[in-house]
Amino acid sequence: MKVVNLDKLNKDIDKFVRERDWDQFHSVKNLCMALSVETSELLEIFQWMSEKESNLIVENQRAMDKVQDEISDIFIYLMRILSKTNIDLESAVRLKMKKNEEKYPIQLSKGNSKKYDEF
Repeated sequence: MKVVNLDKLNKDIDKFVRERDWDQFHSVKNLCMALSVETSELLEIFQWMSEKESNLIVENQRAMDKVQDEISDIFIYLMRILSKTNIDLESAVRLKMKKNEEKYPIQLSKGNSKKYDEF
């Protein structure tokens, strides 16, 4: 995966929003709702595909263009939520991974798709 300059992306997103005077509409609640809608639009692409078809989507450029657009929308809204809530993404992810390591010890979770409370 390519290294991404999140700070630059965030500044570009903020500039885009400022130029359109959209910040007035970007409450945390509204951004979370928009994120949910965009996530649903991503799911819709895969809704009736088999597992095999979903794994072969990279071979369908038209479908991949749609996937890329929806993932981009999701990421933009996520960045807006991070900005509005002052959440440090790197720290939050590292903390969550630590929690996940505790909930999913290797000896219980390796090769197992069960949720931690089902071990």
